[in-house]
Amino acid sequence: MLELRYITKSFHQRGIVLNGLSLKVNEGDSISIAGPSGSGKTTLLNIIGLLDKPESGDILFRGVSILEYDQDRSALYRNQNVGFVFQEHLLLPYLTIRENILLPLLASELPGDEYKKRVNEAMGMMGNTGIIDLADKYPDQISGGEAQRATLVRALVNKPSIILADEPTGSLDRKNAENLGDLLVRMNDEYGITLIVATHSRDLADKMKMRFNLSEGKLMPLAAIQK
Repeated sequence: MLELRYITKSFHQRGIVLNGLSLKVNEGDSISIAGPSGSGKTTLLNIIGLLDKPESGDILFRGVSILEYDQDRSALYRNQNVGFVFQEHLLLPYLTIRENILLPLLASELPGDEYKKRVNEAMGMMGNTGIIDLADKYPDQISGGEAQRATLVRALVNKPSIILADEPTGSLDRKNAENLGDLLVRMNDEYGITLIVATHSRDLADKMKMRFNLSEGKLMPLAAIQK
């Protein structure tokens, strides 16, 4: 589904961060990317999501090169195919949890019947993740773990092909981190969404089917975990 070919990226102060990095991702994979701060994990996810561009290399999505997309096509690619989950939930404080979750649908220009269907599906996912009772609350009225669950549902409302999660449990306590990790795995299993997670957490990394370490600009596979 997704193939990164010899991706190179450097920064003036940090030097080379990604050095001819390659990766093949299949439908339904769950992948963890570990590595120290500054190793390029966030940069890699940003490049996959077309929030940043490499200096060389190529990215194929379902066989089509996407790196030369202009701003509008890049935005369409993200809206239709990619869901983002970050360390901070980034919920808008002046919107309710329901409104935050449904926000991506407003940019989709869906016909009325499809929009209603997606709204109903979002409500179902809110129930499935235990936050349906929070629908009319605001972000400052819920816990960090609840906010991250809302963020995950928001990332799923447009039925993306890929979830890119950057340190999604980094701001959570151990119990909430465990719960969110289990929820990510369940969403991967139930919805078949490809999951790519950048994390410092060994516990979260070990929940993924494939594990990599990002070192010296390249991905090194780690031993598979027996499930």
